[in-house]
Amino acid sequence: MEYVSTRGGAGVVDFEGALFSGYAPDGGLFMPQRIPSLDGDTLRTWSRLSYRELVKELCSLFITAELVPRSTLNDLIDRAFSRFRHKDVVHLSRLKDGLNVLELWHGVTYAFKDLSLSCTGQFLQYFLEKKQKHVTILVGTSGDTGSSAIESVRGQKNMDIFVLLPKGFCTQIQELQMTTVIEDNVHVFAAHGNSDEIDEPIKKLFADVDFAGKYNLMSLNSVNWSRIMVQIAHHFYAYFQCAPSLDTTPLPEVEIVVPTGGGGNITAGCIAQKMGLPIRLVAVVNSNDIIHRTVQHGDFSLSESVKATLASAMDIQEPYNMERILWLLSGSDSHLTKTLMERFSMLKSLKLPEDLHRKLSETLRSCSASDEDIVRAMQRCWKENCYPLCPHSAVAAHYHYLQTDGACLRQKSSCFSFLFSTPRCCLAPASAAKFQDALLRAGLVPQLPPEITALMAMETRSTPLEQGQDWTQTLREWIEATAQRR
Repeated sequence: MEYVSTRGGAGVVDFEGALFSGYAPDGGLFMPQRIPSLDGDTLRTWSRLSYRELVKELCSLFITAELVPRSTLNDLIDRAFSRFRHKDVVHLSRLKDGLNVLELWHGVTYAFKDLSLSCTGQFLQYFLEKKQKHVTILVGTSGDTGSSAIESVRGQKNMDIFVLLPKGFCTQIQELQMTTVIEDNVHVFAAHGNSDEIDEPIKKLFADVDFAGKYNLMSLNSVNWSRIMVQIAHHFYAYFQCAPSLDTTPLPEVEIVVPTGGGGNITAGCIAQKMGLPIRLVAVVNSNDIIHRTVQHGDFSLSESVKATLASAMDIQEPYNMERILWLLSGSDSHLTKTLMERFSMLKSLKLPEDLHRKLSETLRSCSASDEDIVRAMQRCWKENCYPLCPHSAVAAHYHYLQTDGACLRQKSSCFSFLFSTPRCCLAPASAAKFQDALLRAGLVPQLPPEITALMAMETRSTPLEQGQDWTQTLREWIEATAQRR
């Protein structure tokens, strides 16, 4: 299994090369040169596997045994999931009127990113120990990525992690999960800007090839292929849990509703679909609706500004994983992908070619939810099930309620609906416990686990990044100084 850049200007690399690169040298994102295809018999066999075993099977398709022996790969994944609170790692809650909620948040930080980042942290450690190498990890976070990335590498001597969080755009709990980690290898920066603005200095440092090479820069955002790879398992597990029977030919379909910010989870779903999993995908977003507009109208263009919403981890205007989806749907056309993404980078506005937009709209459906929609979905789910949804999960539930109420989904003159007989699974990216303000706004009483309550009394440490300050230069100086102290 080899990996290529979506823009075609980088050489072929193996999994290790993709893992340590983040962005490809040409500015693209790494993708498998070939997507494995699974037949019905394989899917029926896999349907009996646990989530943990599914992750092992999927990862073995994308990581050669020559690079990581299968027994070692299994051990790394077992170690990655050893800190999860639920015995099954993830859990499906079957609620009233066909609302199936796949809880992806039973890891250390109560967010779905613990699943892929715990595995990625183990993969990194495996290769670093073999090579006696040190890396510098740069992460921009809109809420949950930073804390999950920190937990995956905290205390490791051969990794330093630099995390930029958007001050005022994260919840208090999300911020505390980052700033209370006092470790020599953890460096947190509280930037006075939004989630898209904090990505800019990170991109500039990666673009400085000499600097990136000298300090072995890498990313743990979902630009990193390893995260996408592990997230493919969410879709397989959701399908096997919700499909009525696999004894029929063709296999039945399941609709999977994916709360979408940077687009990593929906990209994983597109790959699962390409592998032969019979799923319908719905990308659901908040008021920052660039993916919804792209699916509906081919309009991949920035709005005037990022809107702060209750679903804060999805407050993103530049979903970088759309590049992977466009590459996949264009038949791996790296020239077209490069042209489109360079145009978007320059103009911040792009109209998809008609054929590509048609393929996108055939692959994905989409829906956007306002804060009012989110609150109503949280209230309804609690009233009907005594089940608390986080605001991101509520975006998916909002779509579900639209469908089961028999209403068409109307967004700017489009209207579509699916038969209720098709099973539906809503991915739940985070625990409601992390979003007290949203719960209070919905009139619900937050129930905080002791691990989260304890954060309030802990020491914090972070470095401010002010507006007008050269964030790129500040990060550069910190990285250089940290390297000198080693």
